[in-house]
Amino acid sequence: MDRRAFIGGAAASLFAVTLDADAQKSTRPVVGVLFPGSAAPWTSYVSEFRKGLNDVGYIDGKNVEIDLLWAEGDYDRLPALAADLVRRQVAVIVTTGGPRAAQAAKAASSAIPIVFTTGSDPVEFGLVASLGHPGGNATGVTFFTVDLVAKRMELLRELVPKATVIAFISNPNNPYADSEVRRVQDAARSFGWQLHVMRAATTQEIDTAFATLVQLRPGALIVGSDPFFNARRDQFIALAAKNAVPAIFEAREFVIAGGLLSYGASIAEAYRKAGIYTGKILNGAKPADLPVLQPTKFELVINLKTAKALDLTISQSLLRRADELIR
Repeated sequence: MDRRAFIGGAAASLFAVTLDADAQKSTRPVVGVLFPGSAAPWTSYVSEFRKGLNDVGYIDGKNVEIDLLWAEGDYDRLPALAADLVRRQVAVIVTTGGPRAAQAAKAASSAIPIVFTTGSDPVEFGLVASLGHPGGNATGVTFFTVDLVAKRMELLRELVPKATVIAFISNPNNPYADSEVRRVQDAARSFGWQLHVMRAATTQEIDTAFATLVQLRPGALIVGSDPFFNARRDQFIALAAKNAVPAIFEAREFVIAGGLLSYGASIAEAYRKAGIYTGKILNGAKPADLPVLQPTKFELVINLKTAKALDLTISQSLLRRADELIR
């Protein structure tokens, strides 16, 4: 074979391989994942979602394509992003960070299967007919973080028993913010606490809330359950440390990063289960037949380094009940 024929044959083979790869890619189902926040803070959750898919036999780039869309904290962008996924005829839409993303997806399509993760009650926000029998085109995982705010307050009272003034920070853009505020107010009244509710929906407003916190001088802080707050956890942790205020959070990721205390279901586990449900739907299961998954365990995580920096003594009772101690 002469050199020209060899080169021509090699080029033809390469072209055929490229066409084959493109053909395989075009036949892979596409899973669109809709995030209200920005990418960096959610990396570990995306990894857990992929693990869940892997558990059911789906590997990104091999037999499924995962397309991540980010609203960058602007909830008003969610309907347009959901509509874009519908136009592209993705196989499944996965929504994260609470009911707003799931509501946007349901409004965009009643046919494409939807798998959600949310810390609120999906029945209350019209995502499913019931937890056991979702009906329609949506199902998913709830970790009921909003319902746990009273329990967080109990733990905080045990941690700082002499505190009489407590602050709570909430995101007014969150659809379950008012419900969480009411729970906090009820618990504060039962404990005899003076409660200050602050609201923040932007990075600047978080800074402003902590500036107000300095003037109020509360004995402790409760940070509301919110995907935007989760994305800004480094800011919360730094401000809490700077102002020497004991704070409790919804998820262990805050405590791993330097926060004092958290109590709630594992958000990472919720994302893994969402991946498993997505794989089951790709295999032919119907969302209406998959009951909404609920947490079976709640984690108490304490950062002992942060407690020491705040000159706090953790009771033996709390230490024994902790699921994880960060030393």
